[in-house]
Amino acid sequence: MKQRKYQMLTILGPTASGKTTVGAHAAQRIDGEIISADSRQIYRGMDLGTGKDYKDYEIDGQKIPYHLIDTVDAGFEYNVYLYTNAFLKAYEDITSRGKFPVLCGGSGLYIEAVLNNYQLIQVPKNHKLRKELDDKNLEELVQILSSYKPDLHNSTDTENRRRAIRAIEIEVYLKDHPELENELPEINSLIVGVKYDRDNRRRRITERLKQRLEDGMLDEVQRLLDSGLKPEQLTYYGLEYKYLTLHLTGELSYDEMFKKLEIAIHQFAKRQMTWFRRMEKNGTTIHWLDGFMPLEEKIAQIEEMLDI
Repeated sequence: MKQRKYQMLTILGPTASGKTTVGAHAAQRIDGEIISADSRQIYRGMDLGTGKDYKDYEIDGQKIPYHLIDTVDAGFEYNVYLYTNAFLKAYEDITSRGKFPVLCGGSGLYIEAVLNNYQLIQVPKNHKLRKELDDKNLEELVQILSSYKPDLHNSTDTENRRRAIRAIEIEVYLKDHPELENELPEINSLIVGVKYDRDNRRRRITERLKQRLEDGMLDEVQRLLDSGLKPEQLTYYGLEYKYLTLHLTGELSYDEMFKKLEIAIHQFAKRQMTWFRRMEKNGTTIHWLDGFMPLEEKIAQIEEMLDI
């Protein structure tokens, strides 16, 4: 049997890039299952506002299995620690059945946490240590961190003093609690990005927003408010919930809401691309596919790169 070069396929891209469609079709072709890398699609009852495209997971009558979607109730505050633990369980489940994991989403932090093998424990703040490190400059902090962790593969740990102090804090905690150290397995993933040029990305975002509003996104937000969630809680769940709540509570007119939300989503997509470019700058190889490329051609290129 041929040894696989990759243990996972990662499909990423900014909002409205069509990455879910690509991920689902790739999964179908390679006998895979989707692991969502979206920080909001884990919430039940938050469908239109988080861009869940359930229809993308049905191809020619076949349902493509997906994981980490609709796993917790709205109102619960999720985080990257919980995500990486949930990812590991899904990954092990998929691979144990001989299927191929396809990580798909646009949440850069969640994707990087998996690809860069972040620690899977919650490390409490060490105020005494922080005070001891407070007068150290970045160079000194990096030197201290290197004494705990000679192989600094995660360059974001040394971007600034705050990150370096936190990284030292984690390493000191792990040294004192070796029984808790639990890392993700080393996963060599093919990383494929889907993107459009700026003007077409903006057009797709606007068209998608209009469609989601027509499909009842306002009603969805009203149901969440009626269920007992407070307006300030809903703003935690992202741009759509923030601006639609402001409209429903009378603070913004419909036109004001639409315009402000449209601009905010454009800015969000730009930040997503900035995150992905930073990943590339830090050594992550992303194979970008033009969004206008026919779907069949996208899948063929992915299969060729996977070589499975």
